[in-house]
Amino acid sequence: MQVLYKSTRGKGETVTASMAILKGLSEDGGLFVPTEIPKLDVPAEKLAQMTYQETAYEVMSRFLTDFTEEELKNCIANAYDEKFDTSEIAPLHEADGAYYLELFHGATIAFKDMALSILPHLMTTAAKKNTVKNEIVILTATSGDTGKAALAGFADVPGTRIIVFYPKHGVSPIQEKQMVTQKGDNTYVVGITGNFDDAQTAVKKMFNDRELAAELDAAGFQFSSANSINIGRLVPQIVYYVYAYSRLVGQGKVKAGEKINVVVPTGNFGNILAAYYAKQMGLPINKLVCASNENKVLFDFFRTGTYDRKRDFILTTSPSMDILISSNLERLIYRLTGEDAQKCAELMKSLSEGGEYTITDEMKKSLVDFYGNYCSEEETKETIHNVYKNSDYVIDPHTAVAAGVYKKYLKDTDDHTVTVIASTASPYKFTRSVMDAVADKAEDKDDFVLADQLSAISGVKVPKAVEEIRTAPVLHDIVVDAPDMPDTVKRVLGIH
Repeated sequence: MQVLYKSTRGKGETVTASMAILKGLSEDGGLFVPTEIPKLDVPAEKLAQMTYQETAYEVMSRFLTDFTEEELKNCIANAYDEKFDTSEIAPLHEADGAYYLELFHGATIAFKDMALSILPHLMTTAAKKNTVKNEIVILTATSGDTGKAALAGFADVPGTRIIVFYPKHGVSPIQEKQMVTQKGDNTYVVGITGNFDDAQTAVKKMFNDRELAAELDAAGFQFSSANSINIGRLVPQIVYYVYAYSRLVGQGKVKAGEKINVVVPTGNFGNILAAYYAKQMGLPINKLVCASNENKVLFDFFRTGTYDRKRDFILTTSPSMDILISSNLERLIYRLTGEDAQKCAELMKSLSEGGEYTITDEMKKSLVDFYGNYCSEEETKETIHNVYKNSDYVIDPHTAVAAGVYKKYLKDTDDHTVTVIASTASPYKFTRSVMDAVADKAEDKDDFVLADQLSAISGVKVPKAVEEIRTAPVLHDIVVDAPDMPDTVKRVLGIH
């Protein structure tokens, strides 16, 4: 069965998977979605015998149907190799009454590695398939983790350049150091004076700027995206939910066909949408628990049916979730409208022009798969402390938001279904917040000193990703205002 892709705001025109990956965003400003969600027709017992790479092929081949078996297996082999510090790629760790799916064993110690290790290979394969002559310029906004993972993935990949914009005062010191020390002749990192939403809005605007596209084309360039708006980011994320379920079956923790709950700390809505797509494929998921931090725009949406971004933007200790415009929610909204692109486009227009939209009661009923809640900063800190105290297991603030919300879910529902919590970043990315919670020892110590202390109390070696940047020189120091982002892009590409 061939799966094609259409825009959430389009007139029904379709493109192949490889073309959707190359474009990143549809010309009408919509996001690409599959014309249908394929079924996962491999028994759980069989999946339980497979490696991560084999599972990835089973899932991704169902979605990326214009890639040959050889092309896709080659992309997978190049992505999930010794860049990961465990052959399991995404191990499960049982702690404090749940199974933590550790998605931070890649090169940049965050879950973004799971998809961004493969995206460059999918993209360069797609470019060859579609005889693209231009250099591909990956244009990305990051709230902390996507940036470094994308930079690491695309550094020195022939035929590509990558430009990452990040909020100068909205990421952790380790996250920033990871980005600004990035090597690679084709990499550019730019701080902006605004927040993540400012960066993401400006990037989307550049994608839809026909004049800019013509200027780029004349100079031999074309844009694509490494954000989770790119379907090539989303499909690889479905894999690890399938893999986690198959591990639970293989270990006898659940019987094949028995349902599990999945808890995801959520910012841009891509990671939880991947779990939703896994459920649509037939993976036995009961509830999708959407965990927010104090920027609780999604919690309010699930509660009221109104998505309202008109509120203060709060900087928290879980910066990758400091987002008020969750781009990937559009893909879910599209499904809730019964795939009515016009209705979806109207809601998105209402969001961009008026700052909010409200779904119908009928659409709201379809949110029954989801449970939303949030954790305050104090609750997040308390959760890190408690999980460490109860289970001798250290988690980062994003994972703690998920763990804290899971406890609220249990209290609200008394549903003790086996639960997987997406553990999205290594605690070493947020040593200050973690040490504050675990040992009250952060004070005015340097982040790398804190990393050593964290290693001493957790018994987990300081990851290579942190060791490498201790003494690495800063290679990127540009900071601009959000309105100046298009000119900055032209400048770094040498277009005048």
